[in-house]
Amino acid sequence: MTPDPARQWRRACSLIVGADAGQGLDLEGLRITFATHKGDIETPNSATISVYNLAPATASRIGGEFSRVILSAGYEGAMGTLFDGQIRQVRRGRENGTDSWLEITAADGDRAYNHAVVSRTLAAGARPADQVGVAMGAFAVHGARPGHVGDLGGQPLPRGKVLYGMARDVMRLVAEDREASWSIQDGQVQMVPLRGYLPGEAVVLTHETGLLDAPEQTDQGIKLRCLLNPRLRIGGRVRLDNASILRARTDLKVAAFDRAAPLDSDGFYRIIRADHTGDTHGQDWFTDLLCIAIDDTMRIPVDQLGRR
Repeated sequence: MTPDPARQWRRACSLIVGADAGQGLDLEGLRITFATHKGDIETPNSATISVYNLAPATASRIGGEFSRVILSAGYEGAMGTLFDGQIRQVRRGRENGTDSWLEITAADGDRAYNHAVVSRTLAAGARPADQVGVAMGAFAVHGARPGHVGDLGGQPLPRGKVLYGMARDVMRLVAEDREASWSIQDGQVQMVPLRGYLPGEAVVLTHETGLLDAPEQTDQGIKLRCLLNPRLRIGGRVRLDNASILRARTDLKVAAFDRAAPLDSDGFYRIIRADHTGDTHGQDWFTDLLCIAIDDTMRIPVDQLGRR
């Protein structure tokens, strides 16, 4: 389903702060600025969100009584969740003599990532999906819900196996063995094959549907900027017109073009990084993406960006 361009002009934004469970407080209507950072990496995603001119009584509850933040944005009739995570730091200040701000730094699933442990014995015949299920159960105890898991396949265990230690280590080992990547996205744990993608239609990006400037071919992947779009998910797909992509510059001395990310013959690309930036009272309202061709596994972020 292609976004309706007519819906991409009247912005909408909602910021809910509350406890991990139960009712929250919607701060819709105030000036809100945000920068969220998501990647196809196991380390938690992050967000920096500022709210302006909060009542002092409300501001005092954030970071204490209110420990969770859910940011949704988009356009009227086409909003979606951009970030769902735990509040990790709150700062307060003043922009001038009349306007105050409260800045929230939040992380997505870091409690589960840092504290979920497993202690379980699997019987002979268990498969990789069973190991993932054990880790998922441990994550759920700390608030990270089970999400999409692709078909992992794999042979059944010839004998029983003890799973003991951090749940993230179980996920990492299974992902490496089954050539997949795992991450926590908006409170849900997902694992996607390196040559796979999340179910659902690809988001078609053209200049008529929100694409800004020309996508660029780099050694990391295809970089592009579009109007803010909550349908763009890590592990999901976009479809581009390859003719619109600015090709990497050829360096005749080191043959840099040989290292440039390949283009997909059908124009389908998997999202491995998504940064949403917005200001309800300013100009910023866009999404920056880094994408790779479906069959390109060389550019999945590792080590410096997080383990595969």
